[in-house]
Amino acid sequence: MSLSRKDRPLYLQIKNILKDRILYGVYPLGSNIPSEPQLEQEFAVSKITVRGAIQELVQEGYLEKGSGKGTKVIRNKAAAKWSKWKHFTEILVEENHQIRKEWLRAATVRNEAGSELHGMFGERCLKLERAYYLDGQPYIFYEHYVAATRNEPDPELEDFRDHSLYDVLEERGISLDKLRDEFAVALPPDEARRFLRLADGVPVLKRSRYSRDIQGRLAEYSVGYYNTEQQSYIVDYDS
Repeated sequence: MSLSRKDRPLYLQIKNILKDRILYGVYPLGSNIPSEPQLEQEFAVSKITVRGAIQELVQEGYLEKGSGKGTKVIRNKAAAKWSKWKHFTEILVEENHQIRKEWLRAATVRNEAGSELHGMFGERCLKLERAYYLDGQPYIFYEHYVAATRNEPDPELEDFRDHSLYDVLEERGISLDKLRDEFAVALPPDEARRFLRLADGVPVLKRSRYSRDIQGRLAEYSVGYYNTEQQSYIVDYDS
């Protein structure tokens, strides 16, 4: 796997990749991650770089190093300061499903005056498209919109490959404080329909999310289309 040499330090890129694999069930709870030599070969980096990535995950409580026993996954849930409930993907991972994410497109778009996006972000915004695969099958198609500055250059998809959405927001100096989710049944746009491999006229679950910063300003808007024929959307309320 190639890493971006112009991006953040290589060990942090590897850390984020490994963390995603833990959170989305590629490395199950209680299993060992690949050995350091295997990771060095996969990412084409030095032993020091791999050890730096692993050490970060050990410090965050995801991994435990055992003498002669490999490096074990001891936690597979992300801490979310804004919610005590389990994330949907966490529930799926606990039920032994595997989730894989993939960035599809990144572009700066001009918003038509009077449109919903123009009301949210003004003349320009950054549009990111992302896919979720459930056990190898297309499952969710997401469109994310984030404010863009007037002179901001067009983004390159490669810059987002190993980043989570929250990494992207953090790099733009955006800290989320409040989230609002809205759910509806809707016909997906053609791009989402093709990705989800659905016939014309098949409705899906549409999830709209409005994320605001600590000043109450809209920081990010997302629309996700879920193929619930493949897997129902689950909310698990623990006391």
